[in-house]
Amino acid sequence: MVDLSAEMLELWGRVGPTPPGRCRVLQFVSATSGEGASTVAREFARVAAVHAGRPVWLVDMDLWAGAQADAVGAAPQLYGPLGPETTGTPDGSAFFAVHPPSRGPDGKPWPAGRYLSAHAVGGRKLWVTRFRNDLVRPGQSVEIVRDPAYWNALRRHAELIVVDAPAADRSQAALVTAPLVDASVLVVAAESGDARGPGVLRDALAAAGGRCLGLVFNRAKVQPPRFLQALLA
Repeated sequence: MVDLSAEMLELWGRVGPTPPGRCRVLQFVSATSGEGASTVAREFARVAAVHAGRPVWLVDMDLWAGAQADAVGAAPQLYGPLGPETTGTPDGSAFFAVHPPSRGPDGKPWPAGRYLSAHAVGGRKLWVTRFRNDLVRPGQSVEIVRDPAYWNALRRHAELIVVDAPAADRSQAALVTAPLVDASVLVVAAESGDARGPGVLRDALAAAGGRCLGLVFNRAKVQPPRFLQALLA
């Protein structure tokens, strides 16, 4: 497991503290798969939880993989022990919809929030979500929705929400949520030969109503791992 404490502390300093009584939502996304956006999001959430006054939530928007909770649970020496599973929504709302909805014994549809769980990590300062894909039945589909209800509800319980969005080459999720978050951070592997992809993604996020905070060059595969931050032009 890569420890990016120093690099993420620098990024935390560039982002700046959240104003008292408010919550900031930052989305991490890459143009193509394998750039390391999930690692950067996870490490940033871990470091932010150390310095934030209120809880930090790591929301895993890659619904089928469930990679964030698994990665955190596999490294208790770095993140702390993974707590028991609990609800991942304050009020039953969710950032996704399940079609057609499942129905309970009373015939009423389940709220989408029933599919979202969460774990406290190393106490109650860091939380990580997990989509309960085991509850999805054959014939059902899941989509990310452009509805602020979940984000507004969670903001009341956190100082920072870090959103790990799936790469743009396999999902439109980041574009759907772009206008609902405060800003998006683009992640590019330092060894990537794609010079055009990040710019295209930046423009697409802006066209969707979002704002790009900056670009992180991920050098996690280089020893020692280093990150360089640069504002997008």
